[in-house]
Amino acid sequence: MIEIEGLKKSFGKKVVLRDVNLKVAKGESLVVIGGSGTGKSVLLKCVLGLVRPDGGKIRIDGKPVDGAEREAFLARFGMLFQGGALFDSMTVWQNVGFRLLRGSTRRPKDEARAIALDKLRRVGLGPEVADLYPAELSGGMQKRVGLARAIATDPAVIFFDEPTTGLDPIMAGVINDLIRSIVTEMGATAITITHDMISVRAIADKVAMLHEGRVHWHGTVAEMDTTDDPYVDQFIHGRAKGPITALR
Repeated sequence: MIEIEGLKKSFGKKVVLRDVNLKVAKGESLVVIGGSGTGKSVLLKCVLGLVRPDGGKIRIDGKPVDGAEREAFLARFGMLFQGGALFDSMTVWQNVGFRLLRGSTRRPKDEARAIALDKLRRVGLGPEVADLYPAELSGGMQKRVGLARAIATDPAVIFFDEPTTGLDPIMAGVINDLIRSIVTEMGATAITITHDMISVRAIADKVAMLHEGRVHWHGTVAEMDTTDDPYVDQFIHGRAKGPITALR
């Protein structure tokens, strides 16, 4: 579903992505791990077209995501942002139905609201929150609203950027369970960025570790837990000592 080949990106003299190669199968949930500054967010931004790569190719379902194909791709993806990124001046249902009220996915207002309420129900929120504003919600509820917005158009591809950041362990577990069940139920292809190893084990089919601008390791969760790769071992166990000197 997603093919990334030889992806390169630098900002001035700082090389962020050197030669990233990844393939994500249709319906697969890939989690990307790695230390801060290793290019995880830049990788997602390149796929989305928010950052223009210096080299390499990105294909979605066999088609490039640049040029004339970009709009068609954007209509097929959803994203849960790290901070929620809800619009303060819009009600909850308007946030969830944002794309349903605009562009190629535009629906009549009543229909958009009905879909928004259904997606809110899917993430465990009732109709009583629909006309509230984001500031009236807890952090966990805001994250759920962001998740409802990400799935509002039944996307084929969903990106999750640090989905449990800032949440207590119980709410983080709830969000992990929701992501896993929704991705499975929808048959969506997912890429998640996270530092939370509990999230990795909860939602990943495959794991890719970025290090020094490249995919250093790629495999299943079971393989991650048994690998003798010292970089992976240090990262997943949070050890100060090891080959990843940036953590010292």
